[in-house]
Amino acid sequence: MSTEHVLDQRPRDHARARIRESANKVPEVTVYFWIIKVLTTGMGETASDFLAHLFGPIPAVGLGGLAFAAALVLQFAVRRYVAWIYWTAIVMVSVFGTMAADVLHVGLGVPYTLSTPLFLVALAAVFALWYASERTLSIHSIRTRRRECFYWAAVLATFALGTAAGDLTATIGLGYLGSAVLFAVAICVPALTHRMRLLGAVTAFWTAYVITRPLGASLADWMAVPAKRGGLAWGLGPVTLSWTVAIVGFVVFMAVSRRDTEPTV
Repeated sequence: MSTEHVLDQRPRDHARARIRESANKVPEVTVYFWIIKVLTTGMGETASDFLAHLFGPIPAVGLGGLAFAAALVLQFAVRRYVAWIYWTAIVMVSVFGTMAADVLHVGLGVPYTLSTPLFLVALAAVFALWYASERTLSIHSIRTRRRECFYWAAVLATFALGTAAGDLTATIGLGYLGSAVLFAVAICVPALTHRMRLLGAVTAFWTAYVITRPLGASLADWMAVPAKRGGLAWGLGPVTLSWTVAIVGFVVFMAVSRRDTEPTV
């Protein structure tokens, strides 16, 4: 191979390396992002309870943990955002995050009044370590393996926190529907304060991200639980299946339309 050819090849190799490094591993934040996010939270809530009733709590947690690990391995293996891989990982985080919160309460007897602030501290610790290491918490910068690790640690903590917070409000008198209304109002706060330029984009995003968990979970629980518990009594299985179908539909639409993919230059 000639020296001229080697020199000519280097810029192209460098360009390809730069593209690999700059490919963001998470979707663009659109209205579809929030719709799918809420759907995954609700589906994860009812799927977790359904699996626990079907297999028993311990086997369900084991299966959920294995599926969660497999989904993350696949997500880390790809070099850029792929809709079905990313949202599969989010679904498994939702299912396993719910199980983690439920294990503390049901298995170890930790009350929601204690587990909620405990998960809040865990999330704050993840954010503190992330910012100390990378000087940013922006999801538009998930372009390195280390940042991706911080991102998924934060996502898992938000799901556990949201699960505990939603169950806390549901058990102190609000019920599932009341909790859903509460969190539907709450999620408007970061959106409005950001629009009024009172809250930064990153803080607004993560605040809303946390709230989506109890919002979706409360809605799904309200649909699934018996009427004597204030629900619609549709059942865990049917609600899990219907929300899964909705998730698949939106993810397929995103994969085809690529509306959640950052534009290429």
